[in-house]
Amino acid sequence: MTKTCLASRKIAARNIPGLAAGAAAFALLTAGSAQAAPACEPGNGGITLPHGFCALVVADNLGPARHAWAAPNGDLYVALRKTGQGSGGVVALHDSTGDGHFDVKVNFGEGSATGIGFYNGYLYVARTDSIVRYKMTPGQLKPAGDPQTVVGGFDMARGHNDKALAFDGKGFLYVNIGSPSNSCQLNQGKIGGPGQDPCPVLDHHSGIWKFDANKMNQTVADGTKLVTGMRQEPDLAWAYGAPYAVMNNRDEIDVLFPQYFTSEDNNEGPAEGMYRIDAGLNFGWPYCFFDYRQKKLLLSPEYGGDGKTQGRCTQFSPPIVAFPAHWAPVDLTFYEGKQFPAKYRGGALIAFHGSWNRKPEERPGAIVFQPFVNGKPSGKFEVFADGFSVTPVTDMSKYTGRPDGVAEAPDGSLYITDSVKGKVWRVFYRP
Repeated sequence: MTKTCLASRKIAARNIPGLAAGAAAFALLTAGSAQAAPACEPGNGGITLPHGFCALVVADNLGPARHAWAAPNGDLYVALRKTGQGSGGVVALHDSTGDGHFDVKVNFGEGSATGIGFYNGYLYVARTDSIVRYKMTPGQLKPAGDPQTVVGGFDMARGHNDKALAFDGKGFLYVNIGSPSNSCQLNQGKIGGPGQDPCPVLDHHSGIWKFDANKMNQTVADGTKLVTGMRQEPDLAWAYGAPYAVMNNRDEIDVLFPQYFTSEDNNEGPAEGMYRIDAGLNFGWPYCFFDYRQKKLLLSPEYGGDGKTQGRCTQFSPPIVAFPAHWAPVDLTFYEGKQFPAKYRGGALIAFHGSWNRKPEERPGAIVFQPFVNGKPSGKFEVFADGFSVTPVTDMSKYTGRPDGVAEAPDGSLYITDSVKGKVWRVFYRP
């Protein structure tokens, strides 16, 4: 085994919580993916990147690819959404030739999956109904045994039931439970309909829960709800001593309350917010939404708001960063490698897959970089990777690609997954 391979494995074990305890599970796998970095493609596989970066498509036609986790030897594990043509589960990818492309593909598991991660020798997978884990065996790409249920019994109510996960390296697992609602209206989707007050959805949804990562067959009741007032946040990452998430804000504010809001208000107003998950915080959903233009929490029209009034919203915690309306965040990672320029180190890379709720043109997806300095957001975000879909997009069925996952490789390059064609890009910095 080369010194380079060993070094990259040590870096990964140091930076990923819980990885050191389970890294031996991959020690005997072949190291094809850890060989010399491959050449990028002309045109970067169809996406646009900042100056000095390049990319290649390392896998294709995987199915609806969501979050991913890169093993220390370079193998990639990708969660898949369940569709009419696929059973979901996980696809494990391996490069046996060292040319940079994953030529070995092995599927296992089932159920619509989003979050995926590795802790203490197990591969954890976040499905809509449960969190399961697979024991990884040395020398094998695919786990041999059946999955164990870590947390089960999640509410399967339609909408916002995708799950993400994160680990703190101290034995705890963090999971989002989204709200099966847009704005907790008494009659969902009714024009001018009032909101339920108090909103009953908040009792068992709308926040981030903390569970024992090593205990089996838990239910939601066994966990601890850390924060509340979140609509949907299928992206979690551990950094700077806490979980972080980016929330999908409300839809159709103009359609439901045309007397107060225009299409421009809908297109530009309800910001997607990044939050540090400190226990006890309330971020205000459904009573309030953060307005991107006014940079403050406003009272939702379901609860008497008119686009100007704050009312009770002054008592809730605002986001630490606000992003434009309807960009739809779906994954988040904090960059820890050294391949990219220094400004990226410690910053957040966020996958936004775009939204139908922006007319007349829908919002296509992009990867966004948010700088952090000394553990805090610093400066304005910037689009890192773009061009996943032909623009303008006026029909979601015409999307040619939607970024849905971001994962750091052992060498510090970046994987980006796509939920339309099932592509995986690998991004390098090569000035």
